[in-house]
Amino acid sequence: MIDEQGDTVPLPVVHQNGDSGGDPPRPPFAPILKKVAVGVAICLVAGAGYVGLQRVANAPADPHAPTAHQPSTSATPDEAEAGVRRAALGDAVLQKMTAAVDNDDRGEFMKAIDPKGADFRASARTIFANLTTLPLGTFQLRYVSDDTAALTPERQSQLGGTQSWLAQVEVSWQLAGYDLKPARETLPVTFVTRDGTTYAASFSERFVAGQRRPVWALGPIEVAKGDHSLVISLDSEANAKTYVSVADKAVESVSKVWGRGWRQKVVVYLPAKQAQMEGVLGAQPNTYTQIAAVTMAELDTPAVGAPVRIVANPKLFEELGKQGRRIVLTHETTHVASNATASPVPLWLAEGFADYVAFTAVPVQDESAAKELFKAVRAGKMPATLPTPEAFAASATELPQAYESAWLACRLIAEREGQDKLVKFYRAVHTSKSATGLADAFRSVLGMTEAEFVVQWQKYLKRLAGA
Repeated sequence: MIDEQGDTVPLPVVHQNGDSGGDPPRPPFAPILKKVAVGVAICLVAGAGYVGLQRVANAPADPHAPTAHQPSTSATPDEAEAGVRRAALGDAVLQKMTAAVDNDDRGEFMKAIDPKGADFRASARTIFANLTTLPLGTFQLRYVSDDTAALTPERQSQLGGTQSWLAQVEVSWQLAGYDLKPARETLPVTFVTRDGTTYAASFSERFVAGQRRPVWALGPIEVAKGDHSLVISLDSEANAKTYVSVADKAVESVSKVWGRGWRQKVVVYLPAKQAQMEGVLGAQPNTYTQIAAVTMAELDTPAVGAPVRIVANPKLFEELGKQGRRIVLTHETTHVASNATASPVPLWLAEGFADYVAFTAVPVQDESAAKELFKAVRAGKMPATLPTPEAFAASATELPQAYESAWLACRLIAEREGQDKLVKFYRAVHTSKSATGLADAFRSVLGMTEAEFVVQWQKYLKRLAGA
């Protein structure tokens, strides 16, 4: 599914002997594990441009807090001066850390970390190791604002020192060879001044709803690079190298349909725990328990050229098996290639096209891939329209049918007009600047109205379902 931030697509699973790769035995709860079919788990595309889906904000703890060096107009002169001093002290710490990362100097990096914060010092060592493991092109930390009331008296007492405060810091980083623009997020950083020196004391206090966490701040990472992919794993048991070939194949499969006029690069995150996935996405707990993968734009305001990541749900993604993972990664890679996180295409077209590409790369039987839709059609519940945006909500009761309907709508276009015409149709809608872009594309590319197409599509579904 493409969401503003979310692309949910029910995920495939392996049927009978479809997964011959020698994976360990699967748990027994499972239609999930017994067939390649849509309708069990969900993939997400987090980004922007899709109607009816909620944008995951990257808001600071206090949305009304003043930016650095710009004290609130309601502050007294003394308060404003104190704010400027805090900003200068905090920014000096951040620049020291940035320079240390640039120079691969862990000793200098650790000099900026609170010497009395044993737990955070351990985390800081991991963060530094992660940053120097990534193929960083750029890395920056910028002091944005602070909130003097954010730390409780108990926390301030625990920190000690002459002063302590929480600031919002903009962190940006660019993966060389993969990102056209830097990824950008807001990170809450706690500062403490002791013995005349200011240090960073935490990177994890007072996250708010919708505030994402950089993958490199969540635990030790392993990085593997392929011809077309970069896999970043937080899971010591999910070797990043084993996923590189699957991601590379996904890129190649997408390029065969979409063409090679895109960067042909993907970045995949493999969290070890559900909470890490939710942290990367800025999601509430248990939001994505039935979602196997999410494609998100890692930028405050998603736009064309924004760095895009495919984020896997550790439990569901592993349970899919090799064939299912390839289908999912091909689906998500289609969203990367087509700039789905910043596109005006309707959800039925975006999701249906992604499934078309995935099932072209890994063919499945119609009866498995459209099981729920065929069941509804045979029961006399023929869809009256192409799926609406609301039909793709993760909580939608007929989510599998939405994906199956969208896929078969796109396949019908490819079968009747040719695959190239399907791609042309998608591109026409994607590049249109008009509010009538979809209707215009139906007429100019397919030579019919949407209503006429729906009639043909309904007949197609009825024939496939044998109804």
